Amino acid sequence: MLPILYSFRRCPYAMRARLALTYSGIQYEHREILLKDKPQSMLDFSNKGTVPVLVVGNRVIDESLEIMQWALNQSDPDNWLQVERQFELIEQCDNQFKPQLDRYKYSDRYDLPEVAYRNQALWFLELLADKLGKHQYLVSNLISMADMAILPFIRQYSMVHRKWFEESQRKNLQDWLNGLLVSNLFEKVMQKHELWRDD
Repeated sequence: MLPILYSFRRCPYAMRARLALTYSGIQYEHREILLKDKPQSMLDFSNKGTVPVLVVGNRVIDESLEIMQWALNQSDPDNWLQVERQFELIEQCDNQFKPQLDRYKYSDRYDLPEVAYRNQALWFLELLADKLGKHQYLVSNLISMADMAILPFIRQYSMVHRKWFEESQRKNLQDWLNGLLVSNLFEKVMQKHELWRDD
């Protein structure tokens, strides 16, 4: 029986999972859901009610980074996991940058003007741009899990005001982002699927 992945196309956490599973060559059953209409079967597997949820036999993995690591432990042809010093960067993305990104995306829900939240998150873009000034990818000249784990969130940041992002003076970050977005891997995991319904 194939692993089952509950996913939502635009969710950055689900993108992570799909990127790792597809890169690893793992065949799985894709169940595309709506977050406002979650299927009961997904909630039975994981009461968190968020995607991604990967069901592998009797095991349920409902954290995106754990799904990535599980997939890469099955198959990692380009040694994404072997690149050193990458997990601290992923932690900074998830624990510090992501909350600031949310305030930037949904600034009307908070107290400060949008530009204030955009500026609060700039430190992470500067950090990535500095790293990309030293090597081709975020951690070294080899692509790593960090690139794919962080990619969906930088994509989101760039889409809030694309013109501003494109005109900002961070060409190496823009080139990194654009190169990954047009890759066969990313285009494959962003293909649309029909909605899954339990019935």
